[in-house]
Amino acid sequence: MLALDLVQTLALSGVVLFAGYGIKRQLPILTRYNIPAPVVGGLLVATAVAVAHQRGVEFIRFDTTLLRPLNYAFFASVGFGASLALLRTGGPLVVIFFLASSLAAVTQNLIGAAVATLLGQPPLLGVLAGSVTLTGGPATGLAFAPLFEEAGVTGAATLAVASAMVGIVSGGLIGGPIGTWLIARHRLSTPRVPARAEPHRAAQNIVEDRIAERPDAAPEGEDRESYVLVKTLTVMLVAMWLGGLISDWLEPRLKQIGLALPGYIGAMLVAAVIRNLDDWRGWIGLSQRAIDDMGNVALSLFLVMALMTLELWKIASLAVPLAIIVAVQVAVIAVLCVWPIFRLMGRDYQGAVTSSGFAGFMLGTTANAMANMEALVERYGPAPRAFLVVPMVGAFFIDFTNALIITGFVSWLK
Repeated sequence: MLALDLVQTLALSGVVLFAGYGIKRQLPILTRYNIPAPVVGGLLVATAVAVAHQRGVEFIRFDTTLLRPLNYAFFASVGFGASLALLRTGGPLVVIFFLASSLAAVTQNLIGAAVATLLGQPPLLGVLAGSVTLTGGPATGLAFAPLFEEAGVTGAATLAVASAMVGIVSGGLIGGPIGTWLIARHRLSTPRVPARAEPHRAAQNIVEDRIAERPDAAPEGEDRESYVLVKTLTVMLVAMWLGGLISDWLEPRLKQIGLALPGYIGAMLVAAVIRNLDDWRGWIGLSQRAIDDMGNVALSLFLVMALMTLELWKIASLAVPLAIIVAVQVAVIAVLCVWPIFRLMGRDYQGAVTSSGFAGFMLGTTANAMANMEALVERYGPAPRAFLVVPMVGAFFIDFTNALIITGFVSWLK
């Protein structure tokens, strides 16, 4: 048996990640449905391990020591994106859409728990197949899987990946048809001009303008990019450090009253405090772009490492209940798109495009949302408001509230 140490496991994770990118290039259908490269590569290794296990062979063992710090780093990057100044800059529709999305995440968990109970399964299985993996995607699902395992959901990590993958595909399949149906059903006036510009840049431009580092951030004589990266890494590590201390202090006290607080929640909350203090006083001059880059690196390596260690053989008995729960969730999101979300977003063409994006990221990822909306604007014309509202909420805010919502449901239902 090949036993890998920490560095070897991390190196293999990187190799498997790029194998995932290579496979996506060879199989365009994976890109079409926004299946992340870490998932492609990680599941390939997990499948090989499962086949060997079925034959009674354990041919590789990983050192997963880095899973926890990578997990903390990802959630810290989520916290740094929770800028109240950015939320205000987006205007009232962003706030409304953010609140509606957060309520929809709560609804997913309530419905998931109810359906799971009706099927004779633990209600937390329904929560895992709710906002954990649909609103949150595979990253959030794998991050919270240990908490669900502790609460009695066997094979939580594998179940999380299965639910997330079905959600991603579903979000890509139903988003475009929902937007098209709303446009036809309500006879909405559309621009009918080519979308020559890149409207999806709107949210990113605001982020870079409002919460980017100052141009004079680097001391004289220092390479600016290196300085920004070191500063960003240091601030992220401080958030992880302080967050860990806070979580360690709170955990035993919360357990006494039946509440659970994962360690990474502390890192996320501390990061949010640092972000908003910096927005207010400008002491640090944080670069959201650098934070996002580091968060994406941590997320990619975390996903690959977590997926490589999945025990796929553990979920066979739960495949049918999981499929039923996710099918109900897809139907619920479709209903939310065609009624409350469409109405809240203005009952016009841009509201229909926004509803299409809502289906994408509430079942999959922000990439799904963008793909759904881009397909509509290529056919009917630009929708700049939708391309401001959806990515701002999907990429910067919903993960923050979703983590708190999940934590609350686990404490309630375990």
